[in-house]
Amino acid sequence: MFGRRIPLFSLFGFKVNIDLSWLILAVLITWSLAVGLFPYYFKGFSSATYWWMGVAGALGLFLSIVFHEFFHSLVAKGFGIPMKGITLFIFGGVSELTEEPPSPKSEFLVSIVGPVSSVVLAFIFLFIYWAGRAVNLPQPVNAVVAYLAWLNFILAVFNMIPAFPLDGGRILRSILWAMKKDLRWATRIASAFGEGFGIFLIIIGILNFITGNFIGGIWYFLIGLFIRSASQSSYQQLLLRKALSGETIKSFMKPQPVIVPSNASVADLVENYIYKYHYNIFPITSNGSIEGCVTTKEVKTIPKEQWALHSVKEIEVPCSQNNTISPDSDAMTALTQMNATGNTRLMVVEGNKLLGIVTLKDMLKFLSLKLDLEGGEKLD
Repeated sequence: MFGRRIPLFSLFGFKVNIDLSWLILAVLITWSLAVGLFPYYFKGFSSATYWWMGVAGALGLFLSIVFHEFFHSLVAKGFGIPMKGITLFIFGGVSELTEEPPSPKSEFLVSIVGPVSSVVLAFIFLFIYWAGRAVNLPQPVNAVVAYLAWLNFILAVFNMIPAFPLDGGRILRSILWAMKKDLRWATRIASAFGEGFGIFLIIIGILNFITGNFIGGIWYFLIGLFIRSASQSSYQQLLLRKALSGETIKSFMKPQPVIVPSNASVADLVENYIYKYHYNIFPITSNGSIEGCVTTKEVKTIPKEQWALHSVKEIEVPCSQNNTISPDSDAMTALTQMNATGNTRLMVVEGNKLLGIVTLKDMLKFLSLKLDLEGGEKLD
């Protein structure tokens, strides 16, 4: 779901990140508020004032989303559900749970607390608005506060729509899960609702374009695309987790990987290893112990005409959680690690001993075979 994430801060042990795509949202929100909503409802201010109101409104949206997702994360932690943090992306935010909830009850409570927190925050902003009117706060300030109260009510209502992966869709899934005791079936039904709702919003967006509501059309269309895509990928992710459940790296590991000697030149590395085997990462060992690895990324830091003058030892990178994994690790752990780092090959290491290599290609082949042989649905 995410592209490049930038860490912002930690909140009670939860890391808050921002996806670069959220910058697009910030610009769109600021523009929509400054040239659309605020001038329409609050007349008579200067253009500069409207733009500062737009910036304040976008910042308020940011804080409201963090508040909403924080309570999701807090309740999830209470149920022992591992989570990586909170990330804000182009259409809001998400608490990054690394596992499915253990029960329908936990799913329901983790989901419902988000909209409830938004309603509470809406009333807080509403109280500030009333107090602001009583003490004659500047009208632009009170206008932004009124907008944030309205916004949080809208966030609560919108998130309660039973369209997975919205909170309402997760609540629907928890009810279906409790009824039939089948998480996969419940996810498929809830995701179908989500996909249908996404298509509905896309159609509404197109109709708004036709009738001249350009700004509204953009929002409906883009949010519809996002929800449709997210509902599909959420179900696919569940299939992935189910298919790989209980599988360890040993099932996919290739023993006796191709090893590059540390005294080889970079030119030798390119000609006799990278071009020959078509890999982008190679382990480096010394006396049976792993020293590190070398990747095409490091090769590109040296001009081609100097490749013969430099050794692999000069550009090797140390072993880390980004490029190594334990042989007893869960397969989903490896996929998550690959997705986070962009590495499609991981060195399988036990202590300082290199046992083999695991690749994304081999894992996907295994997954395809398992789904085919066991009659499961295939991943798109």
